[in-house]
Amino acid sequence: MSIDTDHGIRRFGRFNTLGTATLASREIRRFLNVWAQTVMAPLINAALFLLIFTIAIGPRRGDVMGVEFLHFLAPGLLMMTVIQQAFANTSSSLASAKVQGNIVDTLMAPLSSAEVLAGYVAGAVARGLIVAVVIAIGVWLFLGVQIAHPFWALAFWVLGSIFMGALGLIAGIYAQKFDQLAAITNFLVTPLAFLSGTFYSIDALPGFMQTLSHANPFFYLIDGARFGMIGVSDSSPVLGLAVALVSCLVVLGLAWGWLEKGYRLKP
Repeated sequence: MSIDTDHGIRRFGRFNTLGTATLASREIRRFLNVWAQTVMAPLINAALFLLIFTIAIGPRRGDVMGVEFLHFLAPGLLMMTVIQQAFANTSSSLASAKVQGNIVDTLMAPLSSAEVLAGYVAGAVARGLIVAVVIAIGVWLFLGVQIAHPFWALAFWVLGSIFMGALGLIAGIYAQKFDQLAAITNFLVTPLAFLSGTFYSIDALPGFMQTLSHANPFFYLIDGARFGMIGVSDSSPVLGLAVALVSCLVVLGLAWGWLEKGYRLKP
């Protein structure tokens, strides 16, 4: 029943379910307390993108991959918003705790590194899924876009949230101040999200740019989500699912390793 640890006898079994659920609940309540900023603002931003593209391009833009341009664009915007929000949830939470000095409250809790990782990522997944559902309802009401393959859409929403939640945790651990976190967001996350086929089919790109796009894990997340919602994609959704799973395992492993070592967390 008990497991020996560096701090004595562990009395919570092999996995501290209650502690992990409590941490996840804290992360969920943290973003729900400012729901207008964390849930409604992404919906408004996505709506503004659609409005701007409608005004700027209008009916002159032909179909993309056999579907209307706005129908093609909506799933990409949805998934881009989901991954940005999932990243922001964990990165801002951990960075704030470090800057404010209350990260010790989490480190001193009877939670293993895997349990801390699970708690933080669960909060990111919850935020990502709530944003995804809200935007999906919006594009259904105003554009008539229905979900063609619910399982595939949900799978990529969840995997995208896990991937970006773990990546946000890595960024939060690495960043010692908010300026460093902003730099990671502006020079890594945003460019990768914008250059991943959100606004276009990669078939329109020259050869070397297509190759670069296929090396971008964000592309498979957005392309897979597009397949789930409107049934068309640039690549095989099975390949996208495999890449997403491998990417999740890589970033989860790195985040767990840094938490286990206390990298940039412990004095």
